[in-house]
Amino acid sequence: MDYFLTEDQMMIRDLTRQVAEEKVVPVRGELDEEEEFPWEIMKVLAQSDLFGLFIPEEYGGLGKGCLELCIAVEELSRACLGVSTTYAANALGTYPILLFGSEEQKREYLPDIAAGKRLVAFALTEPSAGSDAAGIQTTAKLEGNEYVLNGTKQWITNGGEAEIYTVIAMTDKSKGARGASAFIVEKETPGFHFGKKEKKMGIRASSTKELIFDNCRIPKENILSREGMGFIVTMKTLDNSRTGVGAQGVGVAQGAFEEALKFARQRVQFGHPVISFQAVQHMLADMATEIEAARALVYSIARYIDSGARDISKESAIAKVFATDMAMRVTTNAVQVMGGSGYMREYPVEKMMRDAKILQIYEGTNQIQRNIIGQALIREAAKNTI
Repeated sequence: MDYFLTEDQMMIRDLTRQVAEEKVVPVRGELDEEEEFPWEIMKVLAQSDLFGLFIPEEYGGLGKGCLELCIAVEELSRACLGVSTTYAANALGTYPILLFGSEEQKREYLPDIAAGKRLVAFALTEPSAGSDAAGIQTTAKLEGNEYVLNGTKQWITNGGEAEIYTVIAMTDKSKGARGASAFIVEKETPGFHFGKKEKKMGIRASSTKELIFDNCRIPKENILSREGMGFIVTMKTLDNSRTGVGAQGVGVAQGAFEEALKFARQRVQFGHPVISFQAVQHMLADMATEIEAARALVYSIARYIDSGARDISKESAIAKVFATDMAMRVTTNAVQVMGGSGYMREYPVEKMMRDAKILQIYEGTNQIQRNIIGQALIREAAKNTI
């Protein structure tokens, strides 16, 4: 379908697709098997200026928006969700600086991020605090001109590989969620260590590690916005990033659909290609329909965000929940269309199905997304009755 992309947007799509097909597809199986971080691919993306897509021109970026980022994420996800997660998590970690950083912080960090010189990670989740951000136990105590961080973060994407971390910690536990604050912590800071690398079902090329803060001292200037803004920083960051998770769903589903379609044309049973059987045609038809519906939704919401809309929580949640639930269905059905072959590692749909599951979990489970959507509907209904 024609989504009325501009010339620049089509160029971004074509460039990212070229990188994905030439650099990612040939090694995706090996990266998954060896659980190897895709540094060489990240270097290619940096050389292609794709890290700076959503960063303003005054900080060395290309000054594009959510839609352009979604287009790039979708194309990488079509080839390998582990690689696209590494790339997208960099944007997730950057958004707090972009949205809430001071001018000095932006000038210090954004140019290197835009150039792909320094990778970023976002650190929110803890052993006892995932969707419940108020349950954060990591603390940040102001002592003189420094904040002292203590605590542990869990399941942090790009953990151990990133140079810059945006970290949510409690500066006043008595205030609950309103006592959380956001900080910039650099990799080599004394007292900042990394725990185990997690062994995952999917997205194995992506690094997921534990972060440990043991009397980690950072300059007080490293706080983002001010004390007590951590919850708002988190919510606004996720509002801007969740549409990208929807784009990941569209991309991995598209890749799985293409593999299933190709196989169905080639595989012969009972003297005919399996695509000639109506049952298989209907499965493929449903897959194609759902992918296009999800893509149209993600692109529409990305454009809405780029229009300058301020309250985007409901819309970004809709993009994530619809597109990622779709991705799980489509990748599962791709395996089904391919039968026993689809279950084997020789074919990429086995990996795509494993990878797709995380999309329903990270950056807020899809059950949490439905809560967000439902609460927004309640607020809207209340306004309309006044």
